[in-house]
Amino acid sequence: MDDEKIIELYWARRENAISETKRKYGRYCYSIAYRILKNKEDAEECENDTYLDVWNEIPPNKPQLFSSFLGMITRRISLDRFRKHYAAKRGGGETALSLHELEECITVGKSLDEEIEERMLAKAISDFLRALSETEAAVFILRYWHFHSVTELARIFAFSESKVKMMLKRTREKLRFYLESEGFLI
Repeated sequence: MDDEKIIELYWARRENAISETKRKYGRYCYSIAYRILKNKEDAEECENDTYLDVWNEIPPNKPQLFSSFLGMITRRISLDRFRKHYAAKRGGGETALSLHELEECITVGKSLDEEIEERMLAKAISDFLRALSETEAAVFILRYWHFHSVTELARIFAFSESKVKMMLKRTREKLRFYLESEGFLI
């Protein structure tokens, strides 16, 4: 079933919208959650929580790109669970490492809580990514959105791990400079 028909099922409040979503996007949602949490049971719970959130979001929302909408919800739920479960522990694997690496570039907190500021920051990051080479952008997104390890990125792009680390470091530095020039960082 195509995305438009699945969204119509949600709008009609038909329960098979969830089963159709699971059939088409279950593995996608699970993989996002698992990559963040590294735990099968937690990933399955986050996948199921995603379907509940989607049920509650549609209507009133009508997503333009259903897969991205699902991915965004799954990622938010998974990161919330990660923070709850692993906040007290040091480390926490690739998710914690990825988030820590980006802390240098992006200030998240009370100063960015207002929706307008969040949207402006999101647009600035999107503009920044569009200005990168295709490879740089892909490596950055796979690391910081999909939480791929440096080893996985090296394998995917046939680079050495040190090249991936240096590429990520330089891209973070460029992002920090760009955000400073746009007035997001002082």
